[in-house]
Amino acid sequence: MDYREEFEQEKMGRLVFRMAMPSVAAQLVNLLYNLVDRIYIGHMPGTGTNALAGVGICNTLIVLIAAFAGFAGGGGAPLASIALGQGKIEKARRIMNNCLSMLLIFTAAAMGICLPFLSGILHACGASGTTLPYALPYMRIYLMGTLFVLLTLGLSPFVNAQGKTKISFLAVSAGAALNIALDPVLIFGFRMGVRGAALATVISQALSAVLILRFLMGKKTVLPVVPAMMLPDFTIYREIAALGISPFVMASTESLVGFILNGQLSKYGDIYVSALAVMQSGMQLLSVPVQGLGQGVSPIISYNYGHRNPKRLTESVRLLVILCFSYNFLLVLWMVLCPVRFASCFTSDPELLGTVARVMPFFMSGMAIFGLQRGCQNTFVATNQAKVSLFIALLRKAILLIPLVFIFQLFVRPGYLGVYLAESTADALAALCCTGIFLWKFPRILKSLAPVR
Repeated sequence: MDYREEFEQEKMGRLVFRMAMPSVAAQLVNLLYNLVDRIYIGHMPGTGTNALAGVGICNTLIVLIAAFAGFAGGGGAPLASIALGQGKIEKARRIMNNCLSMLLIFTAAAMGICLPFLSGILHACGASGTTLPYALPYMRIYLMGTLFVLLTLGLSPFVNAQGKTKISFLAVSAGAALNIALDPVLIFGFRMGVRGAALATVISQALSAVLILRFLMGKKTVLPVVPAMMLPDFTIYREIAALGISPFVMASTESLVGFILNGQLSKYGDIYVSALAVMQSGMQLLSVPVQGLGQGVSPIISYNYGHRNPKRLTESVRLLVILCFSYNFLLVLWMVLCPVRFASCFTSDPELLGTVARVMPFFMSGMAIFGLQRGCQNTFVATNQAKVSLFIALLRKAILLIPLVFIFQLFVRPGYLGVYLAESTADALAALCCTGIFLWKFPRILKSLAPVR
C-alpha cells in the first residue's frame, strides 16, 4: 500500500496512530537532547545551578534557530502534502528542494550574524556575570552545528509527508542515543563541563541529519534531493513563506519571550532564572510531543484537503484535537500537583527545589488547555490558512504574554510571581480564543471542498 492508498483508504484511527506515534516518539527523543544536557549540567558539583541558568539562557537563541527550520519545513511540507493529494508530484519535489536550499541560506545567515556578536546577544538574553561563563562556550559550540540542526528539523516533515514517520523516528533516535552516551563521557569523563554537553549535541545532530539525507537521496523516496531543483524559485519561496511564517512566528516569539522573561526575572535573582530553565523543560515536555502529534497527523490533513475529502479531513482533525488536549491536561495536572518530584530530575539544590515548588502552579496551570490551541493551529497550517495561522501564532506570545509580563509585575507581589503568572494567563486566553476561531472557521473550510465522487 503506497502513501495514496494509506491516506485515502486506511481506517482513520489506525492511520493516525501509525503516523503520529513514530513522530511523537521522534519528538520526545529529540527533546532528550535538551533535557539530558540540563539533567547532567544541573547536577555538576558546586556549579550546577549557575550552569543550568546559563544553558537556560542559551535556549532563547536555540529556539530562534529552530524557528527557521519551522519556517522552511513547517511551510513547505504541508504544501508538498497538498500537492501530493492533488497528484502534482513534480511540484511537491520542487517545494522540498527549494526548502533545502532555503535551509542552507538560513544556516549561513545564523552563523554569520550570531558568532561575531555572541557575547552581546547572550547579555541581552539575560546572562549575568555569573551565568555568562557557562552560556558563552555552550552556545559557541552549538552554533557550529547549526547546519545539522536545521537539516534534521527542517527536512523531517518531508519524510513524514510520504508516510515514512518511522524513518524520522529512527534518525532522531540514533542521534539521541548517541547524545545520551556522549554527555557523561564529555561532561564528566573529559571534564569539559558545558562544552562537553554542547559538543555531544552537535555530534548527535550530525548523525540524525546524515540519516535523514540518506533517505531523501535514496531510491525509496517520493521527494528526492535533486540539485537542479534546489536553485531558488521565488514563486515557491513566496508560497513557503506565506504558510511558514506562522510556525516561524510561533517559535521565534518563544525566543523573544525567553529574552524578556530571563531579563525580568534576573532583576529578582539568578535563582528565578534557574527555576525558569527547569519549568521551561516542563513546557517542552508538554509542547514537543504535541508538536509530534501535529507533524504526524498534518500530512493526513493536508493530503485529504488537497484531495477534497471533507469526511476524512474531519475525522483526522477530530482525533488530533482530542489527543492534544488530553495529553496536555493530564501532564499539567501532574506537574502542578508534584512540582518537586519533577524539578528533582534537574537539580538537588534545596533552594531551587523550593523555588520551583512555589512558582510552578503560577507558571504552568494555563497550559492545561493549551492542547486545544496546538490542535487547531496545526489544522490551520495543514489546510493552508496562512492569515489565520499567523494571527494565532502572534496572539499567545506577542499580543498577550509580553504586555502581561509588565502589567502583572505592577499588581502582583512579589513581582517575580507576576512574571510567572503572565505566562499561565496568556496560555489559557490564547487557547480559548483559538478554539473559538476554529469553531467558526473550520465549517467554512469544509464547505469549500466539493464531495469526493
